[in-house]
Amino acid sequence: MIFDTHAHYDDEQFDIDRDSLLLSMKENGIGTIVNIGANLASSKTTLELAHKYDFIYGAVGVHPSDSAELSDDNFDRIRQMSADEKCVAIGEIGLDYYWPEPDHEIQKKWFVRQLDLAREVKLPVVIHSRDAAADTVQILKDNNAGDIGGVVHCFSYSKEVAIECVKMGFYIGVGGVLTFKNGKKMKEVVSEIPIEKIILETDCPYLAPEPNRGKRNSSLNLPYVVKAMAEIKGISEEEVIDITERNARDMYRLG
Repeated sequence: MIFDTHAHYDDEQFDIDRDSLLLSMKENGIGTIVNIGANLASSKTTLELAHKYDFIYGAVGVHPSDSAELSDDNFDRIRQMSADEKCVAIGEIGLDYYWPEPDHEIQKKWFVRQLDLAREVKLPVVIHSRDAAADTVQILKDNNAGDIGGVVHCFSYSKEVAIECVKMGFYIGVGGVLTFKNGKKMKEVVSEIPIEKIILETDCPYLAPEPNRGKRNSSLNLPYVVKAMAEIKGISEEEVIDITERNARDMYRLG
């Protein structure tokens, strides 16, 4: 079954129908979902969601855009949450230079601190990187992050950067952008790297694939991404589902 490795079902856009939507997943071929924390509050709601549904797991961490909320005093809350039996990763963490704030040095500081935490608690990382390819790759190399493992989610860079990340040992997260008419870079990445290093994701409620681009996204849209990937790789949709599910289980160490 399809494994959605990156979702945000605690988002308020799902308040109107969250339970009914999630209860429809298995009958629509979605077997496992990892909900991802973006700050201290959503890390907490992520774990609450994971405990409510047996097929949902969680990641806890602070997104670079929220990294200014972190301090030495509250950082230990992430460590405490990471010990939860349904927590499978530290994330999403990383760098986002699209907006001027928080300051890049603040983002870098907490990216490295959360990488250190992931190493300490022996969990993979879910990396967010936007308009920050060079610094992201340098920090991963400087901190031997390949030993930690994880995914560069919602990948948005060139195939050359993807190859560098894969060489370090990271998976590449692929979602709705693969289906976009202007998604040429993503198509090149998927064509270039081995499918054994690709995992499926939605980043829902964001980035719905064609033909639902612009609407609220959910895991139910992943078959469109599977179809596009199968066409690029020249394999069946069933093979894409099987391989990416196995990759996700390996990465999140779910057996």
